[in-house]
Amino acid sequence: MKTLVINAGSSSMKYQVIELETEQVLAKGNYEGIGFSDELPDHTTAFHLMKDKLTSDEGKIVDLSEIAAIGHRVVQGGAVFRESVLIDEKVMEEIDELATLAPLHNKAHLQAIKACFEVFGNEIPQVAVFDNVFFKDLPEKAYLYGIPYEYYEKYKIRKYGFHGTSHKYVYDEYLKIKGEKSENLKVITCHLGNGSSISATTNHKAIDTTMGLTPLDGLIMGTRCGSIDPAAVLILQQLENIGPKEMMNILNKESGLRSVSGISYDMRQLKKATTEGNKRAQTAIDMLSYQVAKYIGSFMIALGGLDTIIFTGGIGEHSFFVREAVMDYLRPFGLTYDKKTNDDAYGVKAKLSKDDSKIEVYVLPTNEELEIAFETKEVISRHQG
Repeated sequence: MKTLVINAGSSSMKYQVIELETEQVLAKGNYEGIGFSDELPDHTTAFHLMKDKLTSDEGKIVDLSEIAAIGHRVVQGGAVFRESVLIDEKVMEEIDELATLAPLHNKAHLQAIKACFEVFGNEIPQVAVFDNVFFKDLPEKAYLYGIPYEYYEKYKIRKYGFHGTSHKYVYDEYLKIKGEKSENLKVITCHLGNGSSISATTNHKAIDTTMGLTPLDGLIMGTRCGSIDPAAVLILQQLENIGPKEMMNILNKESGLRSVSGISYDMRQLKKATTEGNKRAQTAIDMLSYQVAKYIGSFMIALGGLDTIIFTGGIGEHSFFVREAVMDYLRPFGLTYDKKTNDDAYGVKAKLSKDDSKIEVYVLPTNEELEIAFETKEVISRHQG
């Protein structure tokens, strides 16, 4: 079954064509700067370019009829969607309504879905795979905020969590490793990248996560500030005479590792800068490592213990020095690891912890596109069956 996976942002669109039987990526690409140039004025144009590329001599897909389904990553499903769904007019209306909770993301997803129908027609089924479905069973004590309850009732202001497809994928991969010993294990998955989040999971259910109402909450990230005293935001707005829209842009796109370091959010550049004595770059790395360890500690309480930590995502899979710093923080809990194995683990599956460690530690590469393709197939099978 050949599945086209779409991950659309406000000004970008990534795609992959995956043959599910072999898990082989047949084609992939990325269009950026959508809406900022005459060549890419909108998502529909990007879809036409993708279609042309897939059917060109250079592409591996000659006949688009070979694509059996299209899966879309949708960031915000709110409390409306508790599973991936086949897309129809009603689903598109609900995704649009949920844009108040994720204006940049959901509007872009909707544009992509409509463009996809325009380019590929109604014959190919399309499926929405929501980022926060993995967190649908969070308990109230984990997802409610300490604000007037009427705001939750009226506007559904609560924690939703994100990166669900990544957390689910690596959690499932870990269960395959453990086999019959997988039940009741307490697992913390750390998706660390330009966007970062941590999830606490046991018995196939996430019980807490770091991201909240939006992907801005939790850990410090590439350009996002992460958790911050709400009063600091209000005070800054007054001092700088900044409106809500500009403030949101600052918190999402002008903060985080890049602003603290003054250089970049790229961990390779930050690490290089530290070797040259750049203290701000070191501070940025230290902040992320400390916060990851701190959240792991708090989630150990939520889980009532801890069996395994999994690192994934761009930083989690490639930045050995971040993993090392996090594991060093956790030594008092009986965590021991092999330094050489950690140093050598770069984008590959690896067990970092020693046999005598009280907490297992793994690096497991994520594959969100493959997870979306699996979810898409499941939805279609459910409808056909």
